[in-house]
Amino acid sequence: QVQLVESGGGLVQAGDSLTLSCAASGRPVSSAVMGWHRQAPGKDREFVASIRWGRGSSYYADSFRGRFTVSRSTAERTMYLQMNSLKPEDTATYYCNFLDSDLRTPRPGSWGQGTQVTVSS
Repeated sequence: QVQLVESGGGLVQAGDSLTLSCAASGRPVSSAVMGWHRQAPGKDREFVASIRWGRGSSYYADSFRGRFTVSRSTAERTMYLQMNSLKPEDTATYYCNFLDSDLRTPRPGSWGQGTQVTVSS
């Protein structure tokens, strides 16, 4: 089973950009869908973006479209989330996971440790 490990989080200032990485331990199948969710303190986890591993086509929750960009490198077996114009409300733990065919529901057991992003005002 392919495992996913997030990295790239940190402390940034409002308006900064940050790119998160999600490295796969093996080669995802071409039909796989991978994505990002996040969970802010005291809030439910929310869907951010997803990408079809084979095609590279991407999907976003409305609130992130235009500001966040999801991409992947099949050669590096890594998915990325580029986040621009960060706001304090983007402070959260960000998780990558494999998703179901609806492009947003995480598959059971696919949650990793996440990577913390903190945006200061």
